[in-house]
Amino acid sequence: MEEERKFEVDEAFALPDEFLDAPDVFALPPVRLRATYFDTADLRLARAGASLRFRTGDAEPWTVKLPTAIPGIRREVSLAGPSGRPPAELADLVTTFRRSEPLAPVIVLRTVRQPYELRDGSGTVLAELVDDHVSVLVGRRVVTRFREIEVERKAGGRDVLDRVAGSLTAAGAVEGEFTAKHVRALGSPATAPADLAASPRPVSRKKATAADVVAGGIRRDIGVIVAHDPLVRLRAEVGRGDTAVHQMRVGCRRLRSRLRTFAPLLDPRWADPLRAELSWLASVLGGVRDAEVLRARLGVTAAADPLAPLDPEIVGELDRALADRYRDAVTELDAALTSERYLELLDLLVTVAAKPGVGRGGRAPAREALPPFVARTWKRLVRDVRGLRADGPDEVWHAARVRAKRARYAVEAVSSVVGRPAQRLAAALAAVQGDLGEHQDAALAAETWLELGAADPGRYGVTVGRLVERERGAVVAARGRFAGVWAEARRGKLTEWLG
Repeated sequence: MEEERKFEVDEAFALPDEFLDAPDVFALPPVRLRATYFDTADLRLARAGASLRFRTGDAEPWTVKLPTAIPGIRREVSLAGPSGRPPAELADLVTTFRRSEPLAPVIVLRTVRQPYELRDGSGTVLAELVDDHVSVLVGRRVVTRFREIEVERKAGGRDVLDRVAGSLTAAGAVEGEFTAKHVRALGSPATAPADLAASPRPVSRKKATAADVVAGGIRRDIGVIVAHDPLVRLRAEVGRGDTAVHQMRVGCRRLRSRLRTFAPLLDPRWADPLRAELSWLASVLGGVRDAEVLRARLGVTAAADPLAPLDPEIVGELDRALADRYRDAVTELDAALTSERYLELLDLLVTVAAKPGVGRGGRAPAREALPPFVARTWKRLVRDVRGLRADGPDEVWHAARVRAKRARYAVEAVSSVVGRPAQRLAAALAAVQGDLGEHQDAALAAETWLELGAADPGRYGVTVGRLVERERGAVVAARGRFAGVWAEARRGKLTEWLG
């Protein structure tokens, strides 16, 4: 991750003495850089806050920078390689921005850079300041020049950036909004709205129409899917041990649920095909996610009873078999993300986000129009739960889990206009979904251990038998907890708004 601040200065600006004379500031030799930026003809990357460049003077000259939700913080990936065509790995990382459009050089910047490092007593670099004199080239001709100062956080905290920023602004530098050099050079075409524009600000509860709520939710879900695409390709974690694959899959499921719940308000000519394609993408992501979950679960289940340890060699072999499944699933996912089908899905997502197309029923006040749609999903869940039996088949319990997830998503979709009752019901349904999710994970794991053990029953039998016994115990425990979490969700104060 790259975190930096930019400052506008003129040619007469001088770095303050308090900075230059500080004992922890070290001037490095000046460097000359030449950067060629690649983009589509309509600057889709620049407009979205992303970039792809080849810059001479760097050990790894090819660099992609991807936007994050925080201005001034970007995810940076660099690779070595010859000039000319961008490496496929980096071109793939900007797929959601460019989609099917080709990349070509759009601007060349020549920079004379004076770098400075701020170090602590051990020599660790806390931050880097660079004083850049930039020339914008068209062919060999310089068409404009500008100067800017960047301060990038390294091993230090934000207090280091604050200290440097205070010194610079006191000397006359102006800290501006974060604007990349090539965007500044390209001008207004590069600052036009992105194809996938940010979601509009929420409308007040009293004024929100059904269309406001449904369309806003659709845009948010699409944003989640698209934002996690490059992170999936990078095999990135997204915090608290979660993975980008999981979050992208959740985005697909939420959007499918939203399209299903509010289908009467939407045009089936685009909503139905989109649901089908989201199902395909979620399925491909699911292969990777299942392997992730099973590998993590194997370790937990194997260590569940320290007094009855399992054969570590057998557990290791089972883990390697799961690792093979994971690699196969990743290969399938990578193929899907580079397919024409996926590019067409991205185009559809961008088109829908621009104008979700909610019908006439969307003009009604959201607080009145939307709860009946949620009530239908809730009633289906209630019906399914009535059919659950403590000794019933796993498949019936899994179906109830799917219903619970849909109901939760539907309730969350209207919580902004219904308010606290919907928020509390959504929290209760999250607990229901969590219990049923543990049930499903344990049941699936038990099936998987039996399947893997069938490769050599004589050798794997004892270890697999104990693993299965523990998983089936988890299934029984989840079923035993269910009545309590379901009773909380059924409380009248939480559901009376559903009618």
